[in-house]
Amino acid sequence: MKPGVHFVDGGTACAEGAIYAGCRFFAGYPITPANSIVEHMALRLPQVKGYYLQMEDEIASIAAIIGASWAGGKTMTATSGPGFSLMQENLGYAYHTETPLVVVDAQRSGPSTGQATMPGQQDIMQARYGTHGDIAPIAFCPWSVQEMFNFTIHAFNYAERFRTPTLIMTDGEVSYMREPLKIPESGEMEVINREKLTKKHPRPEETFLRYEMPRFGDGHNLLVTGSAHRPTGVRDYSPQFLRATIKWIFKKNQAAGAMLRKEKLDLETFNLEGADTIVLSFGAAARPAYQAVQTAREEGTAVGFIRLKTLWPLPELHLSELMKDVHHVLVVEMNMGMMVNEIARVACHANVESVPKVAGEVHHSNEIIKRIQEADAA
Repeated sequence: MKPGVHFVDGGTACAEGAIYAGCRFFAGYPITPANSIVEHMALRLPQVKGYYLQMEDEIASIAAIIGASWAGGKTMTATSGPGFSLMQENLGYAYHTETPLVVVDAQRSGPSTGQATMPGQQDIMQARYGTHGDIAPIAFCPWSVQEMFNFTIHAFNYAERFRTPTLIMTDGEVSYMREPLKIPESGEMEVINREKLTKKHPRPEETFLRYEMPRFGDGHNLLVTGSAHRPTGVRDYSPQFLRATIKWIFKKNQAAGAMLRKEKLDLETFNLEGADTIVLSFGAAARPAYQAVQTAREEGTAVGFIRLKTLWPLPELHLSELMKDVHHVLVVEMNMGMMVNEIARVACHANVESVPKVAGEVHHSNEIIKRIQEADAA
């Protein structure tokens, strides 16, 4: 799409954001409600000399983008809950091998097949703990079509900057709804590209450097393994090497969290001044939550709003500072209560309550206003 304003759905915006960021390889398997991403990538990638592969399943899809990343490409796949489950083993492999790539999960209402075309936010803990072993994810959570575009670019930038998989935890509502999208001119938004490692090393132990990433085909003695390995990529089960690798993964995640805060990509706030109650939400659920806070404020209730832009790493210190003087926190999410437990841990001094909704329905602002009034009267 040309720079300018377009009226598109969130999936199309995500695909265009990927192309703007330099993604030229996509492998996927059709699944609602991620199909608009898959279909648009199939249309657009050949137009920009990229490659689209429809695979036999989601396991093959993530395996393909891992391989393409090691061949030097910026790569992405998109799926929904059941497919995201199938990707977990290879996603763990990507974390361990420090492979930059982007996975979009357009969450549906589950479990299992659930309501295949209906939205949910029931995968957010799978994003954090879905793979076996210890991982430290970066997971963005857009609430609008414009953010689907912008956050996809940020996801690629963080994947390249920190050499790690990054996640976009959207939902069926944001993926399918249509809104205006402003596509910037080339160069208007920052795009971080991988530097080609040109120096050839004669020995494998000199090729696998932390942030630098050699690629297959350039003559490097390149080793990539999901087994415990030295920083060079050479397999070694000695405890000190796996311990160092895991600590390094978490160190990168901490650095990413600090950068997210600096770039104001961790969260945003509204009307916190003098608030005794805070409504916290993310994704599609944050839209009626924001409306409810605005209405309650107009009626004289001292309530503020926090929206998480990034689910993981959770901006704990920032949240703790913002909520230190409030007595009530209402966590609005489209599940039975997942993020509420994390917020309760951060704001342990406050009365933290869940405002859940499941079965493919988005909250109505009136439901949230009622809970705000109850908290204000308590």
